[in-house]
Amino acid sequence: MKQPRVPVAIEGYPFIFAMAFVTMVAAILGLTLAAGLFLVLAFFCLFFFRDPARVGPMDDDAMVSPADGKVILIEKVFDERYIKEHAYKVSIFMNVFNVHVNRVSFPGRVVGIKYSPGNFYAANSERGALSNESCGVIVETSSRRRYAMVQMAGVIARRIVCWVEKGDQCERGQRFGLIRFGSRVDLYLPLNIQLEVSKGQKVRAGETVLGYLA
Repeated sequence: MKQPRVPVAIEGYPFIFAMAFVTMVAAILGLTLAAGLFLVLAFFCLFFFRDPARVGPMDDDAMVSPADGKVILIEKVFDERYIKEHAYKVSIFMNVFNVHVNRVSFPGRVVGIKYSPGNFYAANSERGALSNESCGVIVETSSRRRYAMVQMAGVIARRIVCWVEKGDQCERGQRFGLIRFGSRVDLYLPLNIQLEVSKGQKVRAGETVLGYLA
């Protein structure tokens, strides 16, 4: 299983180095305006791909947010694609200013990875939720309950990165993937969870408690 480096996700290095190189070339050629523009872009890439350390809760039953962002949806659904049972669907929207490294919500074994090609509509729209490119990570806990974390592309986000594979044992708060550059993560959670978040709430990956598994 691949492990990203901190404090910057390894996937960001090509973007940062490319912008820094173009900045240097523009500066050597005396193109001050262009050099300044690409320097700003280099710093933006550095900011976007930041991967800060996070401190999770002490409670073993706590399920944490897999993403930084804002909760835009909480509803009961029947999930036919991932855990194949009635579940709480919790959607978290990430804008371009949020940390985009995703973290495991609860300890368990990865029992499936389901990638679905698709479109690139706005990630916080109903159309995007139904037809955008996505990658679902299905995890089974020690108590044999399953939940899914679904990375979803958006208008700008056109690259989903998943660092875990089927059979991996994951810990809560462990980095499992990244999406660039603005997107959402959908969670499908067992109905026996005691939810502690509400629609509109801002959350932080690996720290904010979404709820407690009974």
